[in-house]
Amino acid sequence: MKNIKFNPFKYLLLVFLCLTLSACSGGLNAGLEAYQSPDGRYAFLYPTGWTRVKVDGGPEIIYHDLINSNETLSLVISDVNKEVQLEQLGSPSEVGQTLIDKVIAPEGSGREVKLINANKREASNHIFYDLEYELNLNEQARHELATVVIDRGTLYTFAVGTNEERWNKVDGMFSNVIESFNFLI
Repeated sequence: MKNIKFNPFKYLLLVFLCLTLSACSGGLNAGLEAYQSPDGRYAFLYPTGWTRVKVDGGPEIIYHDLINSNETLSLVISDVNKEVQLEQLGSPSEVGQTLIDKVIAPEGSGREVKLINANKREASNHIFYDLEYELNLNEQARHELATVVIDRGTLYTFAVGTNEERWNKVDGMFSNVIESFNFLI
């Protein structure tokens, strides 16, 4: 075996490259903080600087941006029959339309909602339906992403949205937020 010489320049260059690469590796989740439920059952990421608010009789969890207060995140938790699987409720488009008709814009609400996209995704041994909506609430255009999943007889609807003017600035981050929802146990 040949003698390997120690070259301090190459060693420093290697250390510099390792540090540079590790500093760049957090790109997908940059600007996001982690939330874990008190019982350790589920977790998700939310944008840094957002604050949690409590609403009596509202969603289980609500966060909103302090600067752009119309940017919100919510988690609604509902009981379903323990035997029901998400796919039994219908396709992603059918479930998305049901959410529109019964929750987001029921008849008489004056809200206009359009389902733009509906996809099925598998992660952490669960089926998720990822949904994208355009909403018109009180003549204000909004854009929202949501994911719907069932776990152990519980339906989780996790959503994040903003006004249409800000959508192009936050859509990538909001997609990361939606896809971050997962189960730990």
